[in-house]
Amino acid sequence: MHIVFSSKQKDIIRRPFNYELEVNEGTPRSGKTTAGHFRYARYLIESEDENHLVSAYNQEQAYRLFIDGDGTGLMHIFDGNCQIRHDEHGDHLLIETPKGTKRVYYKGGGKVNSVGAITGMSLGSVVFCEINLLHMDFIQECFRRTWAAKLRYHLADLNPPAPQHPVIKEVFDVQNTRWTHWTMDDNPILTEKRKKDIITSLKKNPYLYKRDVLGQRVMPQGVIYGLFDMERNIKDSLFGEPIEMYFTADGGQSDATSMSCNIVTRLRENGKVTFRLNRVAHYYHSGAETGQIKAMSTYATELKQFIEWCTKKYQLRYTDVWVDPACKSLREELHKIGIMTRKAMNNAHDVNSKSKGIEVGIERGQNIISDGRFVLVNHSEEEYDHYHFLKEIGLYSRDDKGKPIDKDNHAMDEFRYSVNVFVTRYINFI
Repeated sequence: MHIVFSSKQKDIIRRPFNYELEVNEGTPRSGKTTAGHFRYARYLIESEDENHLVSAYNQEQAYRLFIDGDGTGLMHIFDGNCQIRHDEHGDHLLIETPKGTKRVYYKGGGKVNSVGAITGMSLGSVVFCEINLLHMDFIQECFRRTWAAKLRYHLADLNPPAPQHPVIKEVFDVQNTRWTHWTMDDNPILTEKRKKDIITSLKKNPYLYKRDVLGQRVMPQGVIYGLFDMERNIKDSLFGEPIEMYFTADGGQSDATSMSCNIVTRLRENGKVTFRLNRVAHYYHSGAETGQIKAMSTYATELKQFIEWCTKKYQLRYTDVWVDPACKSLREELHKIGIMTRKAMNNAHDVNSKSKGIEVGIERGQNIISDGRFVLVNHSEEEYDHYHFLKEIGLYSRDDKGKPIDKDNHAMDEFRYSVNVFVTRYINFI
């Protein structure tokens, strides 16, 4: 492969390994991950330790972001000298280097029980992809797993988080850290025209402009669901008595197709009966993001499999499948294979005393998030997890006129549909 590196990428790749944690933080499409691929490949050649780890929110992302890396990941850099293997510690890339065989395991670290996947392992190094999405217990355990390394090394990358994000105080500020800032100007493959187009589209939103163009850590005033709390609104099990399961979906071919499984539970708190909306699983596929465009019939088949997976796992019968009314072809394909659907409550005609249209649904979502009635519930499997929901909820925001931006919102739209069902059926205060 022939790759042109920017001066910053070359500097990153050639630096000595004299820091135990290196952090590449900056805008999307800044070239930081590609530099990380080659930097880490250099480390693996120099290291004498055998076992290493690449981590991301889930195993699929760890493989996609760093093992494959869209053509520049480790499996391509070491092409001809590596192969995918599996042993008692899990899936890994087995690499032959001048200093011996290296095993690079790739695992998910986004959940509290992710720690179990690395307990007992002795590692020379760890790569943290999108470290701000990983569970803090997992991150801290990774640092403990490398205490005995001969050349101890950790590499993290992330887009700018909020200034108060715990990873800054609890990881970056306490380790022997070298931090590097990245912007689009550091990526040699982006043309001036492309950069100008990105800047023009993001200028409508001050939050996204500062974060994704300037690479600044900014308070998420413009983020619509900014009150979502990674601790308070994420749980590891259902609480209360399950009383209904239903599905909501938004679809597209080049755009993302998103479907969530939602379970309503009933709880008795302080002598009162309350209800909670639990988002327990998520199907998500983006043709634009993956480069793989699927037919609507394929989406329908995969969504049916998702529904069957959820009903088997949670041992519940579902009541309804709500699909965006605009997704007529997806609804028709689902009907053909025996999945009856209803038109999702999309707030098209909703009006209340303070808002109208989708703002009604957004307000409902904000309310149930802030009072703890909405939670993400993790499950032990990595299939159908909440990775894409968490990415979107951190990006879904308003433009400079206060209007929700029609971007990064496919999971957000079907989340709003699920909230509308929940509020209409179980809550009478909105």
